[in-house]
Amino acid sequence: MRDLRALIGTEVRRGRPYVEELTADAIRHYAHGIGDRNPLWTDPEYASRSVHGSLLAPPTILYATDRIVSGYVTGLPGVHAMFAGTDFRFERAPIVGDRIRAVAKLKSLLERPSQFAGRSIQQTYEVEFYDQEDKLVAVADSYCFRTEREEARKRRKYHQRPVLWSEDQIKDIADRYRAQEAQRRGSETRYIEDISVGLQVPPIIKGPYTATTAIAYLLGWGGLYVRAHGDAFSLFEKHPALAIPNEWGVPEPPERVHWDPLLAARVGVPGAYDYGPERVSWMGHVVTDWMGDAGMLRRLSVQVRRHNLIGELVTCTGTVTNVDLDRHTATLQLAATNQDGDESARGEAVVILPQKAKR
Repeated sequence: MRDLRALIGTEVRRGRPYVEELTADAIRHYAHGIGDRNPLWTDPEYASRSVHGSLLAPPTILYATDRIVSGYVTGLPGVHAMFAGTDFRFERAPIVGDRIRAVAKLKSLLERPSQFAGRSIQQTYEVEFYDQEDKLVAVADSYCFRTEREEARKRRKYHQRPVLWSEDQIKDIADRYRAQEAQRRGSETRYIEDISVGLQVPPIIKGPYTATTAIAYLLGWGGLYVRAHGDAFSLFEKHPALAIPNEWGVPEPPERVHWDPLLAARVGVPGAYDYGPERVSWMGHVVTDWMGDAGMLRRLSVQVRRHNLIGELVTCTGTVTNVDLDRHTATLQLAATNQDGDESARGEAVVILPQKAKR
């Protein structure tokens, strides 16, 4: 940990990015990976008729352009890193054709008490995102918690309640997804004058979560350590702490916890679970659906509060807590809970909305 502290304030190696240019394909894959079917991201004809005139990207696509903001941290033997949240501040919306360059610095290391694993370290990076003209697109503080795998395994602070969905429940979930599509604001402009404190944001659901869901997100996001064949062995040679033998004695990365319940159990989690950046992106989906095509997401700050285990259904909601007519901004309190009412994530968003034309 002393070696890590010496790096505070200095630029850190980013690792190789998954996406460097926001092509229409990259945008579509990321949007589909988080279950966001907004045509502003996926339909060039629709986007050409919008106020922007071209495709935009889900703001959280920046996770695919940089490993550090996604939770890529220096490996430590016997220590697991769990992504815990991001605070994005956007200067503008990411758009098709952007070539993104990120600059990351280690911001802080703070020791925190943890019921999950006793002693833990909150490791925070500040990442700046620049476009092809070296103009700032966004700044993000992203953080994870470093915990000792063996201590977390011994404590096992919570247990998975098996979730078995009936045929009728699955049909009801399908109905909710159809209704969810209809509630997107889209091209119908949402004006700041029509917003008041206490206004409820229409909820969206995500799940029930499966290993396939995790793979779908990986296709758009790229993961942290997902490598194959000689590429994987080269990674493990450079970073031996990442190599965890599976049941066949073959090294695999700690990222395997997202589809392997046995490895998840070794880090104190009762089952395979979702990706943290994925959940932040779900909260972004709630906001962009609500604000409409003409709105802009200025800030998205989300804390990951627990693991979403395979089988769980998450509902994301929001409430307007402040309206600033002078700045044309609305502040939203965000929340996410699973099917049992357990808190999954919490956060805050600030959006800029158009003002009605004065007559």
